[in-house]
Amino acid sequence: MKMNELGRTGIMVSELCLGSMTWGTQNSEAEGHEQIDYALDHGINFIDTAEMYPTTPLSAETQGDTERVIGTWIANNKSRRNDVVLATKVTGSGYKDVREGEPISSATISQALEASLKSLQTDYIDLYQLHWPNRGSYAFRQSWTFDPTAQDTILTLEHMEEVLDALDGHVKSGKIRSVGLSNESAWGTANWLRIAQGKDLPRMASVQNEYSLMCRYFDLDMAELCHHEGVGLLSFSPLACGLLTGKYINCKGDNRPKGSRADVSNASLGGRWNDIAHAAVEAYAAIAKKHNIDMTQMALAWCLTRPFMASVIFGATSMAQLENSIKAANLQLSEDIMADILSAHKKFPIPY
Repeated sequence: MKMNELGRTGIMVSELCLGSMTWGTQNSEAEGHEQIDYALDHGINFIDTAEMYPTTPLSAETQGDTERVIGTWIANNKSRRNDVVLATKVTGSGYKDVREGEPISSATISQALEASLKSLQTDYIDLYQLHWPNRGSYAFRQSWTFDPTAQDTILTLEHMEEVLDALDGHVKSGKIRSVGLSNESAWGTANWLRIAQGKDLPRMASVQNEYSLMCRYFDLDMAELCHHEGVGLLSFSPLACGLLTGKYINCKGDNRPKGSRADVSNASLGGRWNDIAHAAVEAYAAIAKKHNIDMTQMALAWCLTRPFMASVIFGATSMAQLENSIKAANLQLSEDIMADILSAHKKFPIPY
C-alpha cells in the first residue's frame, strides 16, 4: 500500500482510508472490529470517523456509536494504537442531535474533543477536522442554491482565528496531532492557511471533500490551491454512495435493493439519485466491462491517480466489499482506460 504525507505534517497515511460511518447501525461492533483488523493487515493505517456517526441512518439514539466501536477496538488492542492514524470531526451548526445544533467554537471544540477522546478510548487524535464551515457550504447538493452573499467576512475571519487559537491549545497539550477541514471551499481553505501562518497557529493539513468520477468540483480552484499550499484531499464518497459499484444499475424509480443505503437510510442517496446520474453510472460500467476490470476497483483506482490526493476514504458493509475495494490499490489503469474515463466525464460532467 502506497503511503502519502498528510499535508506538511510528516504523518504518513495509506492511500486508502477506512471509512466507518456504518459501524453502529448497518454494522455491529464485532463487524467493525473485523474490518479494522483486516484493513490493518492489508496495509491500511488510516481510519476516518466523526462524532456524529453513524449516518445509516442518523439518529440521536445512535450518535457517537461509531467512535465507541473504534474505542473498544483500541481498548482491546492497546499495543496497536500507534499503528493507526485516527481521524475524527467536530460537528458544526445545524445538526440538532449534537449539542442541539451549536456552531463550531472554542467551547464546542473542547466539549467535542473530550467526548471523542472518551468514546475512542485514546489520549490523542491524529487528525481533528471541522466537519463543515459555520458559514455554510456548497457540499451535499447545496451548490444548486448556494449564495455566499449573506456571509459576514469580518465575523467569519474572527471565528477562524478563535478556532485556530483553541486548536493550538489542544495541539500543545498533546490531545491533537494535526488539524484539517471538511466540506470547505477555496476561499475558506486559503484563509484558514493565511491566518495560521500570520499568527503561528496550527496549519490545516487536509480537506475532506466529496470527490469521485461523478463529483469533480475539486479539480479546479481547490486542486490549484492544494497543490501550491501542500494541503491533501481526503476524498469521501469516492463510490458515489454505492452508485459506482454498479449495484443500483437497473434500479431506477422506487426500486431500491434491500439492505442497501438507498433502502435503509437515504432513498435519494443525498440527491445523487436521478436519471442523469444513472446514465453516467452505465457509461462507467461499460468502461469497466470493456476492459474486464471491476467497476468498484476502477472508481477507487482512478481517484488514486489524482495528484492532489492524500487518501481515498471508502466504507464497506460486508467483508467481501472490503476485500474487493482494497484490491484497488494494486490496479493500474491503462492509458486507454483513462481516455475512456475522460470521454465519459465530458459527456456527464456534473451528473448531480
